[in-house]
Amino acid sequence: MKSRIHTLFITTAALVLTASCGLRAETINRTIPSPAVDTPAAEAKRSETAVLAGGCFWGMQGMFEHVKGVTKVVAGYSGGAASTAHYEMVGTETTGHAESVEITFDPKQVSYGQLLRLYFSVAHDPTQINRQGPDSGPSYRSEIFFNSPTQERVANAYIAQLNAAKVFGRPIATKVEPLKGFYAAEGYHQDYLIHHPDQPYIAYNDIPKIEALKKVYPECYRPNPVEVGK
Repeated sequence: MKSRIHTLFITTAALVLTASCGLRAETINRTIPSPAVDTPAAEAKRSETAVLAGGCFWGMQGMFEHVKGVTKVVAGYSGGAASTAHYEMVGTETTGHAESVEITFDPKQVSYGQLLRLYFSVAHDPTQINRQGPDSGPSYRSEIFFNSPTQERVANAYIAQLNAAKVFGRPIATKVEPLKGFYAAEGYHQDYLIHHPDQPYIAYNDIPKIEALKKVYPECYRPNPVEVGK
């Protein structure tokens, strides 16, 4: 399991890279098909939110902050109760929470399906169960928390589409469940990647996601990220 302050990663970086980056590198350096089912343009509102879990929220937040059409990304917790939505408690792996991000976006610029395309291809490895890279436990699971019937339909259809096309070497393990609540993480976690780009965990696990977004989906990338603190 990930140390809650990631100090152990510094001394085990080489082992982590060897053990966890094979499929990860293969995934983030190529495009995947666009969703055949997506949110209709006619239903587009001025602003929507998506809540996604896919490993440590530092990297998820940092990558989506570089996506065009995204206006805000908050790191937090979903899947458990408000009373247990605290970093140290979530780290016990007994709360039901997953480290998650709440993405606020303009659906006229980027659709929900397009966000899922980036989620499955550059944000994390959707075939891993209760882990991402060096981090293990249910709080690092892959999960989509939908907040509308449309989001549920798009998410399930896209997973079925990708599995049928055998896009990945293994079946997608991502759960799709209704959003019961999103709870923002502590302030020191917000924009962590922006404030600590040279931290070893960030450098090895998360910066490559931003580089992959820029390389593989240049039409979706913007160089200046949106920040929670601004």
